[in-house]
Amino acid sequence: MKAKTYYNDDADLNYLSDKTVAIIGYGSQGHAHALNLKESGIDVVVGLREDSSSREDARKAGLNVLPTAEAAEAGDIVMILIPDQHQADVYKKEIQPNLTEGNVLAFAHGFNIHFGQIEPDPDVDVFMVAPKSPGHLVRRVYKKGSGVPCLIAIEQDYTGTARETALAYTKALGGTRAGVLETTFEEETETDLFGEQAVLCGGASELVKQGFEVLVEAGYQPEIAYFECLHELKLIVDLMYEGGIERMYYSVSDTAEYGGLTRGTRVVDSSTKERMKAILKEVQDHTFADEWIQENKDGLPRLKSLRSDLSKHKIETVGRELRSMMDWIDEDDEEVVETAAE
Repeated sequence: MKAKTYYNDDADLNYLSDKTVAIIGYGSQGHAHALNLKESGIDVVVGLREDSSSREDARKAGLNVLPTAEAAEAGDIVMILIPDQHQADVYKKEIQPNLTEGNVLAFAHGFNIHFGQIEPDPDVDVFMVAPKSPGHLVRRVYKKGSGVPCLIAIEQDYTGTARETALAYTKALGGTRAGVLETTFEEETETDLFGEQAVLCGGASELVKQGFEVLVEAGYQPEIAYFECLHELKLIVDLMYEGGIERMYYSVSDTAEYGGLTRGTRVVDSSTKERMKAILKEVQDHTFADEWIQENKDGLPRLKSLRSDLSKHKIETVGRELRSMMDWIDEDDEEVVETAAE
């Protein structure tokens, strides 16, 4: 089934004309949402903890910064853009008590709604606006007069205008300039988690690490293995990003094309696909969500251990040395190292 797509002419900013939008959080997505909406003529306040390191940045950007509870009280639309693991607690303590009938509760990811960590009152609208890019790209593209594709989803339509309000919000963000696809909280959450785990973060990084290990264990220099298995991956991903897998194969050498097409399925084969299905099942039946929620309750012991192990892996130690040769890479550049922190 083809997703319904909306553009500028399908959205009316008048649905936001008499409303205040409270952006909760000022990280990667938060700063982009707040600034884009403000420059689209929308009344915006930013809700942050009293000790948030982002307060000064938001104020310098000309935004009205309030404690989270006060921002939620001021907002007709409350967009929650803090990390998943903190949303439920902040919602229960500071947002829910300050919502009134007809308000809107909004998200950029469906985790807490889909997995029941946040259960909105029945007299508010609930929608999602999810840009399909990091926040800094959302901001940069908007300033150039364009936008990034977005997803919208309507979970609860108390007022009867939730979809119109979501589209207006997306237009103010710049998304309708590129195109907005309609989905559901369930579909967005489950596909997003699966993509992160099986392909984008988990699958890709493990493929890189194990390819590196194969070369090093065979006696090749780790520096050469790093370039072949990690460094050049960006070149390939950029080609796929610009024109799909077909464009990538068109752009590489015939040798690389033939080798990739004949050997790739020997590395990632039908058994890999079956394991991917198992990962998807764990997302669908809440196994992963329950595990992640408990991990946070326990203080993140496994995550901290895994981070430490990765930092000590030879591909990371070698990589840190090699990247010091590349003066065009700034590892602290905000557009390279995205953060979801408040």
